Amino acid sequence: MKKLVSVASLLCLASAAQAQSNVTIYGLLDANITYNNNADANKGNQFKLNSGGMNTSRFGFRGTEDLGNGLKAIMQLEGGILLDTGASDGDIFGRQANVGLQGDFGRVVAGRSYSTTYDFILPYDPMGYAPQYSWATSAGATGSRKDGMLTTVSNLVKYQYDGKGYKLGASYGFGEVAGDTSGNAKYILAGSVFDGSWAAVVTYEQNNSAPVTGGNYDQAKVWHLAGTYDLGSTKLFAGYRNFKKTLATGSADQRSDLYWIGANYNLTPQWTLTGVYYAQDIKNVAPGADADPSLLALRAKYALSKRTDLYVAAGFAKASNNKLTGVSRDDAGFANSQNSATVGIQHRF
Repeated sequence: MKKLVSVASLLCLASAAQAQSNVTIYGLLDANITYNNNADANKGNQFKLNSGGMNTSRFGFRGTEDLGNGLKAIMQLEGGILLDTGASDGDIFGRQANVGLQGDFGRVVAGRSYSTTYDFILPYDPMGYAPQYSWATSAGATGSRKDGMLTTVSNLVKYQYDGKGYKLGASYGFGEVAGDTSGNAKYILAGSVFDGSWAAVVTYEQNNSAPVTGGNYDQAKVWHLAGTYDLGSTKLFAGYRNFKKTLATGSADQRSDLYWIGANYNLTPQWTLTGVYYAQDIKNVAPGADADPSLLALRAKYALSKRTDLYVAAGFAKASNNKLTGVSRDDAGFANSQNSATVGIQHRF
């Protein structure tokens, strides 16, 4: 954290010296108390103080410089924080570290950033990628296999254009493998359309792993389709992901489909209720080997102000054929079901 304070001081001094520039310090702090059953191999119950319930905690800087004629230089640095311990969540700016230009042509940045898939699908997940409890970024939470999207990508060039009633985006992550331009490379295309109460999106990504013996590499191809419809006090959501991963070893492809459907309901100006059901269909496995996990998530949020919210949420995960699963998209499961509940507070600055 001392490093973050030092960087903040330098950026503020630089902003003061350049009147045409603007640097904003921002962040999000989210802490909660969580209960999980089936939390270990002995099926024990667990209570813990957790960092990140509705969103992961973070700290960052955004900067712009007006270059004239509608052109701006832009930058962003962002790092994760583990609020329960005060430690950094990964590298100091492991979430975002990029610089670019913005103008009538759109917006282009280079460095480390969220993928185009992440940016375009986020508005179509009723839980907003909540660590507790969303499977929109990845699903299953069983062993090392996570059938999901690219989230944050290094060595990235990302472009986005916002038109009237539509939006287009593309990302390319350099593989940086000598003698092989495809190894470790990432390719993403996305488009969305919207008109009044409805919106729809489609994304495609290809994620190549680093080459292994013989120059082959694993390759994941992922499609997303999603839509929303706003009825006023209620907003409806639906989404679909098709995941296919071919393996360099020649083993059977990993395939799955993920579906979700949910709604946000504004009970009052302060109260927002959210419900969503995620279901994953595991394919290309032997009969009886498919887990086909599902997650039901419920949340109630109360706005104390524009920047501070209280929330309570619950998640119920279940897998078929006695396979392991859990409510978390990050942690391994220890049983064929898990129940979880959390109560927390979030503040944005």
